[in-house]
Amino acid sequence: MSSTKIPQAAELVRFKPFSEGRAVQTLHVGPYDDEGPTIAKMHGEVIPDHGLEPTGHHHEIYLSDPRKSAPEKLRTLLRQPVTAKP
Repeated sequence: MSSTKIPQAAELVRFKPFSEGRAVQTLHVGPYDDEGPTIAKMHGEVIPDHGLEPTGHHHEIYLSDPRKSAPEKLRTLLRQPVTAKP
């Protein structure tokens, strides 16, 4: 066995300011693998229909613990930073 210390999860956590500005957000309910159509609708319909365009990558905020929730009940906030079209 290696003498290298395995870091505890708390040692891997970092806190950083995060400012994304204006964003489109939706709640996805279901397995993580099923988020694709929801993200596609955000990018293909919701964002352009409101005169916006994406700025950067979307990110996800996991509201459910996958160890304790059935996949069909997982809740995830999907956020896409946006800006007004010129």
